[in-house]
Amino acid sequence: MTDDPRRLLRAMFDAAIGAARPGLRVPPHLPPPPAGRTVVVGAGKASAAMARAVEEAWPGPIEGLVVTRYGHAVPCGRIEIVEAAHPVPDENGHRAAARMMGMVRGLGPDDLVLALVSGGGSALLSLPAPGLTLEDKRAVNAALLRSGAPIDEMNLVRKHLSAIKGGRLAAAAHPARVVTLVISDVPGDDPAAIASGPTVADPTTFAGAREVLARYGIGEPEAVIRHLERAEEETPKPGDPRLAGVRTVVVASPQLSLEAAAEVARRAGVTPLILGDAIEGEAREVGRVMAGIARQAAARGQPAPAPVVLLSGGETTVTLRGDGSGGGRGGRNVEFLLSLAVGLDGLPGVFALAGDTDGLDGIGDAAGAVITPDTLARAGALGLAARASLDRNDGHGFFGALGDSVVTGPTLTNVNDFRAILVLGSEA
Repeated sequence: MTDDPRRLLRAMFDAAIGAARPGLRVPPHLPPPPAGRTVVVGAGKASAAMARAVEEAWPGPIEGLVVTRYGHAVPCGRIEIVEAAHPVPDENGHRAAARMMGMVRGLGPDDLVLALVSGGGSALLSLPAPGLTLEDKRAVNAALLRSGAPIDEMNLVRKHLSAIKGGRLAAAAHPARVVTLVISDVPGDDPAAIASGPTVADPTTFAGAREVLARYGIGEPEAVIRHLERAEEETPKPGDPRLAGVRTVVVASPQLSLEAAAEVARRAGVTPLILGDAIEGEAREVGRVMAGIARQAAARGQPAPAPVVLLSGGETTVTLRGDGSGGGRGGRNVEFLLSLAVGLDGLPGVFALAGDTDGLDGIGDAAGAVITPDTLARAGALGLAARASLDRNDGHGFFGALGDSVVTGPTLTNVNDFRAILVLGSEA
């Protein structure tokens, strides 16, 4: 398959997504039915597909509600599916979160709450703390997205502006048993960070949330700042007795998906090197570093000789530059690829694909894109300059014009970003 590098890269990407499909990953981890009721709640880009997997495998009565991103719903018979906005929350997510809290309150020790949590759930599960409005939360969310803050810092703030995140959902369900099934999209697979951990004890504090906003110069809305300064009710902490009956299982992760992609490479006669499943930082900086590693592999056979594929996952960030008038739409993966292409500068025999495993890289309908040794030359023939597009954060416009976008549609799972750099050597 190395005679068709694009096909091989896409096969690895498809394998990474396939390894994390809810229908495959959820059923083996379902708990036994309880003596009482089973109530399903959840949030995230994969939550609707997870709910359908539960319905298809569950042997007894079941009811509940999950909220997913617009376009990610799948039909379910007994679990209600609500669609809401991501990454900036809307009223649909607000109402769904309030209803979930109502569903879990008043349950007893013979009842089970089955929580289905995946990436994107933090924005989708938006229930402001008392004294705050949805508009307050939207404003802070938008400011944090513009700032380039990493996802762990964003979620730290979200937990302390919420009435449902940071373990509050599980606390409301006490004394019912709570089992949370998680599809991880965060570095390190920490359940407290995925969807801001609605059923997981939260070690962070109001003081930490204040520090994050100060670090990025975010001083509004005033109601948010006052709420964080009052710090009236902390999130449930490790050891909280209300969370003693909670069990959490990570059913799919970035590492699992990278290993699936690596197996595709091996079958094609290519050595896979997994550089890490938790790589963070500015997307353009990660692209520059990865270009250096690819150059070393091509020129010196280190860290492995060609043919080799450098695989990585994690979540980079994009800091939007300028006033936005250039039309750039961000997108972590296309930003990474633009920077990588500039760093490689047409190096023969090097190809790459980067994409979001949920099928949508930022704003638009593309999951990511592909670069080839002639990417810069083809762009130049169309009057496009990679550096200028990078300055405008316009990776989607650049790769769309070249016909090199990768479009999957919503994949109904989410194990974060996937990056593969295929080094075949100068003879490719």
